[in-house]
Formats: sequence, structure tokens, C-alpha cells
Amino acid sequence: MTLPATQCFVRTALFLAFSVPSGAGAQGTAADYARAETLRQRLDGLVVDAAEPANWIGATSRFWYRKSVKGGNAFVLVDAATLQKKPAFDHAAVAASLASGLGRAVTPTNLPFSTVAFSADGASFEATVDTERWTCSVAESRCARAPALGGRGGRGLGGGRLFGGGLYGDPPPPNTAPRTSPDRKWEAVVLNHNVFVSASGTRDLIRLSTDGSEADAYDIRSFSWSPDSRKLAAYRIRSGFRREVHYVQSSPEDQIQPKDVKRLYSKPGDVLDIEQPVIFDIAARKQVIVSNALFPNAYTMSALAWRADGRSVTFEYNQRGHQVFRLIEVNANTGAARAIVNEQTPDHSFFEYSAKLFRFDLGDGAETVWMSERDGWNHLYLYDGATGQVKNQVTRGNWLVRGVDRVDSTARQVWFRASGMYAGKDPYFIHSYRINLDGTGLTTFTEADANHTVRFSADNQYYVDTYSRVDLPPVSELRRTSDQALLLALEKGDATALLATGWKPPEAFVGKGRDGRTDIYGVIVRPTNFDAKRKYPVIEYIYAGPHDSFVPKNWGVQFGMQAQAELGFIVSQVDGMGTSNRSKAFHDVAWRNIGDAGFPDRILWHKAIATKYPWYDVSRVGIYGGSAGGQNAMGALLFHPEFYKAAVSFAGCHDNRMDKIWWNEQWMGWPIGAQYDSSSNVVNAAKLQGKLLLLVGELDENVDPSSTLQVANALIKANKSFDFFIFPGGDHAAGRRGVLQPYGDGKQWDYFVHHLIGAEPPNRNGLASAPKP
Repeated sequence: MTLPATQCFVRTALFLAFSVPSGAGAQGTAADYARAETLRQRLDGLVVDAAEPANWIGATSRFWYRKSVKGGNAFVLVDAATLQKKPAFDHAAVAASLASGLGRAVTPTNLPFSTVAFSADGASFEATVDTERWTCSVAESRCARAPALGGRGGRGLGGGRLFGGGLYGDPPPPNTAPRTSPDRKWEAVVLNHNVFVSASGTRDLIRLSTDGSEADAYDIRSFSWSPDSRKLAAYRIRSGFRREVHYVQSSPEDQIQPKDVKRLYSKPGDVLDIEQPVIFDIAARKQVIVSNALFPNAYTMSALAWRADGRSVTFEYNQRGHQVFRLIEVNANTGAARAIVNEQTPDHSFFEYSAKLFRFDLGDGAETVWMSERDGWNHLYLYDGATGQVKNQVTRGNWLVRGVDRVDSTARQVWFRASGMYAGKDPYFIHSYRINLDGTGLTTFTEADANHTVRFSADNQYYVDTYSRVDLPPVSELRRTSDQALLLALEKGDATALLATGWKPPEAFVGKGRDGRTDIYGVIVRPTNFDAKRKYPVIEYIYAGPHDSFVPKNWGVQFGMQAQAELGFIVSQVDGMGTSNRSKAFHDVAWRNIGDAGFPDRILWHKAIATKYPWYDVSRVGIYGGSAGGQNAMGALLFHPEFYKAAVSFAGCHDNRMDKIWWNEQWMGWPIGAQYDSSSNVVNAAKLQGKLLLLVGELDENVDPSSTLQVANALIKANKSFDFFIFPGGDHAAGRRGVLQPYGDGKQWDYFVHHLIGAEPPNRNGLASAPKP
């Protein structure tokens, strides 16, 4: 669908808005399209003996993994104690049994599941096939459907909560069954918005609260009994705004007429629920008042958790705006609250609760291991639970903790993942370590210069290290924990057949960022028929969401980027400032500034490649992305049109006030202010230069599709020409994954071929059978 402003935008291949070098050669040809369209079927499955990360079986010394074999995959079972390695089961017999039960063909190397769950004795395993559970006997290789699992109740709000703040989708009906005390003597319920208890087996209700109302009600899902059953903690919740997003399903499968669809969906600035902790003394029939001075304006408050001796209850408080985060303890007798941990960031920074939050209590709260970026890097700290003071910093240095695998309270050790510890190496590569809680005794479990996934046995005696790089197929090794000795070389991926096709791994490239000092990392993907004498236009795949880093670090063909490269492009991906997994200063660039998207770093990175490689044509650069990447792709044409000439934007959150609350307030802050305008594609739509294609699914459940409609409206009002396409029935991934991906790929490929190469894409309507991307 083409949207004119006051004049018709005519698609033509005569002249582009920018020049296409005459020496570019024939690119975007029918042969290029054929190579791109058949890429996956030609290259998929050519790497053998590439192992996936290992899975230990309960507390045993045995583990299993899946590896690639000719024609598919195979499951392998290993006993670390005996070093015996064998097929996990009889693949042929299991395939035959499943084929009989399913009524369709099943082959040994293409079993209809990718993961299994072995019984502790190894006699059987469970797998999910077509949403059904199946149980298979290892000895007899017989498989049968397993009984369906019953549902479970609990405090959680199902899919309804967004990291505790705001609502997303319709939550399942709450479990309102009475909450029984640990000694089984009491049952607690909510009636008419208030708390009542009764002795088990009786109907004599004892009223504990009178302050509940329809607008400020007690939530039974929050109930938490003290271990000694003498007290009950609960949240009383004052309801916030219940925003609904409305959709029109234009083309339902079961009827001709459209359907109206709506879902709960909180957005930045919305009034949220306010949770007030309350403690009840059952014997005294008393309500203990808790002052909210330490938690006056919550974005989230975690579940109420009792100390083992019942002296107090704890919860985590994330203040609206994400610049104050506290671990709070409330005295169960007096209601007095104190902050054990008090994180407060300066105005130019934020606390990343959504990905860098870790807490582990030792000795019933005597000490707490806590994660923080307060020194400029993501590290671990040991707190004194009684004083709220830091006893010592556990990890330290210009590198960051990426995650904690376990805390050993007895040995007083932390087992963790980290990156950036080795100078001159890729700072995103994850390695595995152990350290004492006093900060001494750092032990490294990984050696290779690669990205590692480590899985330890339950008793910590062994671990399996699986590692790779974009230019190194996966390697998998069994090692002993005590001395890191190699016990068994499990697998080493063999890419001989893949490389024989002419495919080459992406090239990792490092350039300097906007400050002239910081290294910026990315990858370059070339076509398989690459010719260094040609000039190649460039397409950048962008996703600049601050919640992670996104440049591939593991082995893989990268089919999406590679297929586009086959059309006559160089395709690249880079992590600029504002993305995660580097220093806090690197990350803080995104704070209240998501429109920056690291573009100053990205442009310098591209130019550095062009300086080294003459075939890298930075006069013809396109960009594409989805979701936040869709916002970024369009933003490239608004804020950096001197560099980017064409963009394809899928499902973009084009104004951060229109998207889900958790993701956008985490980076853009609260209250809503001018920072939202400066990053908005809608507000800045009149700045558009270059060629823009907007695509969106009409039923996008992640980003409100009205966000794309609103930016289209702003472009029309600004008299701008652009292209626009809606996927009827499409969700957030429409055109990028699933059944609609071939159509979306085709739209994107054709757009860049037309606007960057200057060639006319294939006339799909003129073919008896249109090419399928």
C-alpha cells in the first residue's frame, strides 16, 4: 500500500534519490534472488557434531545433550563418573513407536521434539510432541501419551503483570481458595475486600481487617503466612488505571465479519496499583500498621517473604522512575520498616531492575549478596543484614557480572558468569568463574577465547563447557571442577560441508565510538559470491534496545542477514552505546534518550569499515529492524539522513508513550516529560528524508499497532512520501517470523534492491508461482 501526501508516489527504477555507482555490477538479479530464496534449504544442516548445551539429570553424574548429525539431530547420554558416552536411547525404535502413535512418519534423525526430561534412574524420559506430553521407556523404546498435568494455583497473576508494574493481556481467573497456615490450623480468605481467618475445619470467621474496600482491597494472592503460623502478611491494593488497547481483527478465520478485540495494556504515565503491606497478629486479632515512608511511590513491590524465625518480613521496592531501589525489612511485631539495601542513582543514570537484579540471603538474613552497578560496572556486594552496611565488594574490576549460577552458603562461594575480564578480547564473550564471598580466590572455569555456556553437575564435581564464536563451530568438553582438568572431549563441530558451498562466517569488526576511545563491536556478512572488485551497498540490521546486546557471538549461518547479502549487499550488525553488557557509562547513553540508538557510534563504525575495505559503499546504506529496531530504523532517516538512505521498519514503537509501560519507563523514565518528544518518531516525522517502508500486524499484541498508524498520520500531515503495509491478522512478529515471514522478507528484499541497488525486483504477480523468500 502506497501513501501519497499531495502527490502520487510512483515506484520506478529510472533514477534514485541518490546516485548508484555505475561500476556496481549486476546485483539484485534473478540469479541472486534464486540463491537467496534457496539459502536455507541449501545450507541448513551441513554442520555436524555441533552440540547444544548439556542437561544434567537430577543429582546424578549423568547428563544428556543434543547434537547435529547428517540429516538432523541425535541425543547423547554421558556418565561423568565412568566417562561412558552413548546414544541416549534407540532413536530408530523411538521414531517407530511415535510414528505408530501419531499416525504419521517420524525419522530417527528428525524426532518431533528438541528436549527431553529423563527420570532420575534413567529408565524413561518425557518429551512434548504437538503440545502433548509423551513418556518413552528407554529399555523397550516404547512411547505413550502421558496424563495431562493439573493446573496449579499461586499468588502470581499469570500473564497479566509486566514485571510487577502495569498490566498486559487478560490474566487468568485468580485462585481464591483459602490460604492454609503452615501448621494447618488456620485458613485465611478475603471476603468483601477484607481479611478473615477461621480455624481449619470450622466456619467461624474471625475478621482481621476493616479498611478494605472495592477500590482498596486485600489481595489473597499476596497472602504469606509466617513459618510459625502466628502472623499473616498481605498486600492491600489500591487499584490503578485499567487501560485497554482495542483492535479490529479484519479477517478472522471463522467468520466473514471482522471482530473487535481488546486487552489490558498499561502504558507509560498510567496510574498504577499501589500496594500497602499489612501484617496481622492472629492470636491478638491485631493489625500491625506499616509506614510507607520508605516506599511512597512504587513501580513494583515484590512478594512478601518471611524470615525463618518469623521476626520480620522482607520485600523489594522499585520506585517509579527506576532511580531508587530498596530491600526493605519490616518488624513483624512493631511494623517498623528499615532499608537493608538502598540503591539511589544520580539523575543521569538508572537502576536496571529488569535484567541486573540479584539478591541472595544467607543465614536467615544475616547477610545478603546483592548486585549493583554503583562503581560503574555490574558487580556483587556482600551486605550485613543487621546493619545494612556493605561488608565487602565481592567482585571488582572493569568488567561485569552477567549472571549468578549459585551461591554456596556453606563454602561461602559464588559461582557466576562474567564478560570483559580479558584485555584485548571481545568484551561480550561470557566466561564462567567462582569466587569467595570475601572477594578472594577467583577461579576460572573456561579457557578458550570464545562465548561459553557452562553447566555444572548438582554436586559441583563436574561441568560441561560448550563454546563457540561466529567463526568457530561449537566445541563441547567435560571437565572436573576441582582442577578444571579436561576429562572428555565430547564434540567438535565440523563445518567442512558448509564451507565447501562458498559460505564464509561473518567477520567480527571493531571500530572506535563517538568518544574516540571506546571499542564498538559488530559483524559483517558477505554474499557467498563476494567479489572484492565490486562495490556493495550496505544494509544494517538494527535492534538498539537497552535491555541487552545483540550482535551474534555464537556460531551460526545467520540466515536472515545472509539471504539479504546474496542479493548483492553487505549486511552488518553492531552494538552502539546505549545497549547493555558493557560499562554503566556505556549503557547510560540510553537513559531518557532512546532515540540516540547508538547512531553516532554506528556511523563511525561503518566508516571505519569503508576505510579498510573499498568495496563497502557507505554512500548507499539501508537499515531495517523490528519492534524497538523498527523505531530505530525509522529514526535513522529522521535524525541521520545524511548517512542512511532507506529503511524498513517492522512493528515499531514509534513513540515510547504508546508502548508497554515496563520497557519504556525503564529507559525513558518517569514522570513523562520532554525526553519522550525528543525520541519520538511521531513528533519528529517532518524530518523524514530517504525511502521508508512501514509494516505492522493489525493484531500486534506487544507494541500497540496504533503506534505505526500514528506515525503514518504524522508523515501524511507533513506531506511526506513513504510506503506502508498492514498484515491482516498479523501479530508482533508478522513478516519477520512464522507463516507471514516469506511475504515480509519479500517486501523488505524488494525495497532495498529497488532503492539501494537500483534494480527492479521480480514481478511476483506475473509468475505462475511467485518466488518464496
